[in-house]
Amino acid sequence: MNAYRAKPLKYPWPPVLYLTGILLAMIAGRFAALEPIPSPHPLLLPAIGYAVAMAALTLDIWAVRTLMDRQTPVLDSGCARHLVTCGPFRFSRNPIYLGYTLFTVALGLISANSWFLIAALVSLVATRLIAIPSEERHLEARFGFDYEYYRKRTRRWI
Repeated sequence: MNAYRAKPLKYPWPPVLYLTGILLAMIAGRFAALEPIPSPHPLLLPAIGYAVAMAALTLDIWAVRTLMDRQTPVLDSGCARHLVTCGPFRFSRNPIYLGYTLFTVALGLISANSWFLIAALVSLVATRLIAIPSEERHLEARFGFDYEYYRKRTRRWI
């Protein structure tokens, strides 16, 4: 595949998809509340939520820093300069999107708002269908066999 045919996304869809999901979950929670997430103790879910949020933020910061250290654009609308397979990219091909998903779930646990869990799932599926195929075509065109080898040995999410 010609690298010029497989261009990166023109618009950074994943952050927009997740932010839209979060905003819609907040609105839906206010106007069409679902049954709250059950918890055996009132402080358990928020505590787990804060821990998951910290893990998500740490993962995102680690992934962004790894990309920046390798002079590779963070937003998927930029052309990849290097195939990054170190840092969190050793474990996941999409650690930033994984962090976004975990953070959205964390918001649901903290607020006991079930809409955030639905938003996390819908945002994840939308990212998988809209952004990831284009990104993978771009990386395959740019890095060929190196990307194919990386894709075979590294899971998409975890």
